[in-house]
Amino acid sequence: MVDLDARADRLDAYLAGTDADAVWFARPNAFAWLTGGDNAGSATDDPGVAAAGYAPDRSPSFRAVALAGEADRIAAEELPDAFAVETIPWHESLGGAVAAETDGAGLADFDAPGLERVDAGPLRQPLAGDDVERYRALAEETAAAVERVCRELEADDAEYEAASALRIALSSGEMSAPVVRVAGSERAEAYRSPPAGADELGEYAVITVTTERRGLHASLTRTVAFDPPERFEAEFRAAARVEATALAATREAADAGGDASDVFEAIRTAYEEVGFPDAAEAGEQGGAAGFARREWLAAPDATADVPAPMGYAYNPVVGGARSEDTYLLEADGAGFECLTATPNWPTFDADAVGYDLTLERHAPYAP
Repeated sequence: MVDLDARADRLDAYLAGTDADAVWFARPNAFAWLTGGDNAGSATDDPGVAAAGYAPDRSPSFRAVALAGEADRIAAEELPDAFAVETIPWHESLGGAVAAETDGAGLADFDAPGLERVDAGPLRQPLAGDDVERYRALAEETAAAVERVCRELEADDAEYEAASALRIALSSGEMSAPVVRVAGSERAEAYRSPPAGADELGEYAVITVTTERRGLHASLTRTVAFDPPERFEAEFRAAARVEATALAATREAADAGGDASDVFEAIRTAYEEVGFPDAAEAGEQGGAAGFARREWLAAPDATADVPAPMGYAYNPVVGGARSEDTYLLEADGAGFECLTATPNWPTFDADAVGYDLTLERHAPYAP
């Protein structure tokens, strides 16, 4: 379960800068951040079937409203004991019930009559200590499952067959897998990040996965090289250097008070240095990770702060080569930890462009 004292401290500081007396979360990732639980009745529920809130001047301060048919289970399995739970008829509006449950002015991350909307993303950053420990466990299990599947792949496997094997492997440990993408060499070079199709894997396979558990998201990409073209190694090492640069720029921005646009400019410069100046505009480059696949993206006009401790997952692509892992930037920018490391996978060192940072990156695996 989550550290509610840490959540209360953060919410107290936030509410002190507003005129609100309470704040409510019903979107699944924000609900999970506050409670450590799951309020999604199905994979498409947003908002979910329950809302969790914090009202510092009430007793108890932590409160929840849930629909009948779900409330008993959510109270027993998804919420810490500190939450008082109000059950409402299944056919009533969750937003209306939250409004009725709010004394004074309130904020909510979903539509609730009379309550101002709040963006929960900044409240989830930086990660708290208990978030980090749960993140490590999720990322380790994700990476191990991906490695097991990758080592069994063959060049004549169809992309969708590999994707099915990944989903089965990732279904253990209460994980869901909102992103499972497998591209053989032909489609990896034609499209930046395609979903699995019917093509054979061919010369190499690019496997990209994002998992989720209790709100936290871990992403990684691995490449299995059966008989890659000669240029592929150079393209892969170029992508890895861009990734190392993005992480180095992230650490600098965290230390110096920079923002997400500073990270993007470093990414753009790195692509130019490694000989692929147009790649920065070819698709998203990644960004902060935590209670969303990307809490924010590095982009030219992005103004998001760069906090620590925080997860970061960048995904530069050069040709058909993609380099991606989820890293933890430690508190005060002290260092990086690769959360999704695969210890039995081949690696190489990648130097950041313009920064004093060398990272051990995961190389293509040759069966």
